[in-house]
Amino acid sequence: MPTFRNPILPGCHPDPSICRVGEDFYLVTSSFAYYPGLPLFHSRDLVRWQQLTHVLNRPGQLPLQGLDVSDGIWAPTIRHHNGRFYVVSTLARNRQGSITFIVTAEDPGGPWSDPVPLEAEGIDPSLFFDDDGRCWLTACRDAPQPADSGPGELWMRELDLDLLKLVGPTHVLWHGAVRGAWVEAPHLYKRDGVYHLIAAEGGTEGNHSVTAARSDTVTGPYVTDPRSPLLTHRHRSLEEPVHNVGHADLVETPDGETWAVTLGVRPIDGTHTLGREVFLVPVVWSARGPVFAPESGGVRLLERLPSPASGEGIGETAVGRVHFREPMLGLEWNSLRGPVGDRVRPAADGGGLDIDLAPQPLSSTSVPAFIARRQQHVRFRVRTRISFLAAHPAEEAGLAVFQNQDHHATLAVTADENGRAQVVLTARDSGTSTRLASAPSHAQESLLEVEADENGYTFRLSDGTRWTSLATIERSFFSTERAGGFVGVYLGLYGTSNGHASQSRARVHWFEYQPHTEPPG
Repeated sequence: MPTFRNPILPGCHPDPSICRVGEDFYLVTSSFAYYPGLPLFHSRDLVRWQQLTHVLNRPGQLPLQGLDVSDGIWAPTIRHHNGRFYVVSTLARNRQGSITFIVTAEDPGGPWSDPVPLEAEGIDPSLFFDDDGRCWLTACRDAPQPADSGPGELWMRELDLDLLKLVGPTHVLWHGAVRGAWVEAPHLYKRDGVYHLIAAEGGTEGNHSVTAARSDTVTGPYVTDPRSPLLTHRHRSLEEPVHNVGHADLVETPDGETWAVTLGVRPIDGTHTLGREVFLVPVVWSARGPVFAPESGGVRLLERLPSPASGEGIGETAVGRVHFREPMLGLEWNSLRGPVGDRVRPAADGGGLDIDLAPQPLSSTSVPAFIARRQQHVRFRVRTRISFLAAHPAEEAGLAVFQNQDHHATLAVTADENGRAQVVLTARDSGTSTRLASAPSHAQESLLEVEADENGYTFRLSDGTRWTSLATIERSFFSTERAGGFVGVYLGLYGTSNGHASQSRARVHWFEYQPHTEPPG
């Protein structure tokens, strides 16, 4: 039987949500404090995905400055109804929901509307369009009086589609199936007259799971599906290739098959660096409700193809050398907390990327002069050729392996106290920066490299004829388990004057991301 390989979207693409319009599938994921926000993908076969746009791609749509990288835009849901696309999501601050909002578009490629705030507390909003044309928003929040089953609750309120405003009473739907766990990520589906509420419990780490409840009426009461959890890897061996499975959303193919997109991670020796990725799981329906992964009971790296698919595929990844000759950066690139086009932009002469040094360092929670792309493979090599002469030691420009503002490493061209050019490797751990290695730079152009595998990230410098290794940082240093938060590693380019005024500019001639053969799994 023809198969495809999971994950369908490798690298940091958490909290997937999916919908279908005719023969076309559309998928969105969380973006946290990265800008533009809410990447949106299209597929015809559920396996091969191409990014169309970012839903939030205009300055000022939502305030992200001052946020930790793992705050920001959380857990969107995408739906389509009567010719219009809807995305609901939450802006989180200090790991709590701050603003729940809705955006709409007639074309999924945009333009999308500006966010409309909704009077909705909590996180993980979702939309359900019932047969009578009414639309309901569900979300999760702290329970005012925690029930025996858990401290959170799922609630519902009607959404007026003309006013984009919540109306009518609030209905508390369910407190979850797992005692003591916070219930989240609600999605509602109707099949054969029965309303099925799918949720996530156990947190987004090792105890993550998919649970369910059902009701004969949309507003409840909802009764726990006694089979819960319906999908989890919490009980599996530590050697299992996929962990932390949960946060599922269902879609039906034109041929009547049901599939779920769900998040998961691929740890090595107990830690992962790629972040939470998107996996595709078959679902069948029984008299008791949905059955996830009926053949295996779990998420598999190698899975049979869904009915629309015509061959093997994997999520599209941008690889190879980029010369930055186009006036706009590719959709794979992100900045932090806002646009940086005034400081980081393709050069007017077509010769590469210009980075005007910004006072803000990568350790700030502002908008540094920084662009990056997701690490999508355990084994990879990144190279860049950069021209830069630092005016003083506070100025630096180069490569960054970035987990968050308090946890990253940089391989930078800078100057020593005597003004001589040098390349310095620095690691920032829990807010403290340590210089790990340095080497003199004798050329106006520097070739920088980071190569990674299951063991670590090796940082190198070249004089144009040979490569010199400066140091290797163990892989687990960049893991979510070590750094905390909800994101995976990003690989990018930056320039900073570390709090000083600067007129200096770096020229990046090219940037290359090249995956190597991945470990078997």
